[in-house]
Amino acid sequence: MTGGGSARPVDAFLAMLAAERGAAANTLLAYRRDLDAAEEAVGDLVRADASALAGLGKVWADLAPSSLARRCSALRQFYGFLIDEGLRDEDPSPVLPRPAMRRPLPRLLSHGEIEALFRRVEDEAASDRAEAVRLLVLLELLYGSGLRASELVALPLASVPRDAPFLTVTGKGGQQRMVPVSGRARAALSRWLALRPAGGRQLFPSRGAQGHLTRVRLFQLLRELAARAGIDPAKISPHVLRHAFATHLLEGGADLRVLQTLLGHADISTTQIYTHVDSARLVQLVNARHPLARHEE
Repeated sequence: MTGGGSARPVDAFLAMLAAERGAAANTLLAYRRDLDAAEEAVGDLVRADASALAGLGKVWADLAPSSLARRCSALRQFYGFLIDEGLRDEDPSPVLPRPAMRRPLPRLLSHGEIEALFRRVEDEAASDRAEAVRLLVLLELLYGSGLRASELVALPLASVPRDAPFLTVTGKGGQQRMVPVSGRARAALSRWLALRPAGGRQLFPSRGAQGHLTRVRLFQLLRELAARAGIDPAKISPHVLRHAFATHLLEGGADLRVLQTLLGHADISTTQIYTHVDSARLVQLVNARHPLARHEE
């Protein structure tokens, strides 16, 4: 990058993509090129404001829609990362152009693969080893509550429910929401709290008890668990488990607006990506419930 002030945040952003989302080397190079191009146009990305970004549509007017969409996506993700990391207070990316592009479908896990993960982690947690019980809690909250990786690792002890079956989660942009916690997740949390190292304010403290478990380490733990469960580790990440939470809830009949609230999506269009997974159930619903439906004996 040309601006020294934003080099470190960009490097950290790319490292997060590699660790948390399993981004390939070519993908990371493409993101770096996109961010380089943006910085050449507007200057230091960390300090750039909305007025600076608003001019990128004209600067990049000759790009193919797919290339423009990729560059804008890189910037939106980068600014989301800066906000998550506390490096910016506001997100200037809403002014970026939004070319009409079809969203890629999320990677999916089957119910059988989810069951295999839980069988393995529950067997390992039966030993009451702190690391194994912690992993059980992490999996319960990723798949059972749909938390983002950044939200999960940063949970404070104060967020743990006492009487009400909810967690108070601080999401993107500092927005708080209430997330339901299942009975089995609460039971796993109780086991973890009995084994958790004393001190600190984090639910999942780091070894030094001053910080918290990192997203990179969470990603590694999940992939190691997948390998032990006989699942291709490349299929597993915190983000994939969040997708599985949303997909399987929708399959079970959850309302899209409810799902939007649970996931902490600001825009319902983000949530609508999950509607592709349930086309078979929707066909069955129309055939069974529509007034013009005819049932053959």
